[in-house]
Amino acid sequence: MKIYNNINFIDKKFVNSVLAIGNFDGVHLGHQELLKKAYIFSRKVKKKFGILTFDPLPKDFFNKTDNRILNIDNKIDIVKKFRADFFIKQKFNLNFSKISHDNFVKRILLKKLSVHSIFVGKDFRFGFKREGNIFFLKKFSKNNNFKIFIINFKKFNNYKISSSKIRSLIQAGKVSLVNKVMGRPWTISGRVIKGKKFGRRIGFPTANIKILNQIKPLFGVYSVKIIFNKKTYKGIANFGVRPTFGSSSPILEVNVFGKNHNFYNKNIKVLFIDFIRKEKKFKNSSMLVRQIKKDIKVAKISLNKK
Repeated sequence: MKIYNNINFIDKKFVNSVLAIGNFDGVHLGHQELLKKAYIFSRKVKKKFGILTFDPLPKDFFNKTDNRILNIDNKIDIVKKFRADFFIKQKFNLNFSKISHDNFVKRILLKKLSVHSIFVGKDFRFGFKREGNIFFLKKFSKNNNFKIFIINFKKFNNYKISSSKIRSLIQAGKVSLVNKVMGRPWTISGRVIKGKKFGRRIGFPTANIKILNQIKPLFGVYSVKIIFNKKTYKGIANFGVRPTFGSSSPILEVNVFGKNHNFYNKNIKVLFIDFIRKEKKFKNSSMLVRQIKKDIKVAKISLNKK
C-alpha cells in the first residue's frame, strides 16, 4: 500500500480509481464493511482501490482537541488489511478547511484524482462548513461520469455504530463493548518513558506511556495485552494520576505479568481488554499493594477468557 501525505503528489497510476473517503476513526465494523465493499467493487471493475482520510480529524482541528480513537500509524496498520493500493492522509489545516464542497468535488475528486467511483458513509459531510453531503454527491455524479455508493449505518444491539459513540464508551471505561463494535481491542501506542519508579518500589514495575494524539480512557485499572517485537504479553494497566503517591499528570502504567521486561525507550502497543475498577486513593502503599494483587487475579481471569 502506497502512502501519500498530500493529494497533490499522487502517482498517475492511481488516477481513475475506486476511492473510499472518510475519517475512518477507529476503523469500526461500519467502516470495515464500507472498505470491504469498495475493495470488492474495485476488483470487479479492474481498478485500483484507494482510501482518502484526513489528519488531524476536522473536529479536533477546529476544537483544538485530540480525541482520535486511533493515532494515524495504527489506522494505517489496520487499513492495510483491506488490501488498498494507496492511502492518502490529507493534512487538514485552515487552507484545506476553506475549500468549498463544490471545489472539493471539481478540483480534487475530478481534476486531480479523476475518480472512477467513490464509497462514503450515509452521514458523510465535506467542504467549507460541512456544506457538502451525499445528496450533493449523487446529483453531481450523474452529470460528471463517476459512480457513488452510499453505505448505510451498521448497528450493534440496535444502536448505530459510530466513532462518536465509541469515544463516549472509551471515556466511560466500557472497553469490552468498544472492542466488540470495533472488531478488535482498542489500542494505545507509545514510547515507554522514564517514570518515578513508584511501581517498582512496591513490587510491581511498570512501563509508563504518555497518551498523546489520542483520546484518553476513564481513569482506572484495565486488563491488557502488550505487543512488542511481534510478541504478545499479558498484563494489567492503570491510567490516571496516581493519587496514593500524590497527584501527577495522567499517565498509563503497564505491569507485564511474569519476568521483568525492560521496555524503556521502546515503542509498544497496549491493547485494552476489560475494565476492572476506577482509580482510587489508598491510605498507604500497603493497602494499594493488597488491591493490586486482587486486580491482577481479576485481570488474569479476564485475559484467559479472551
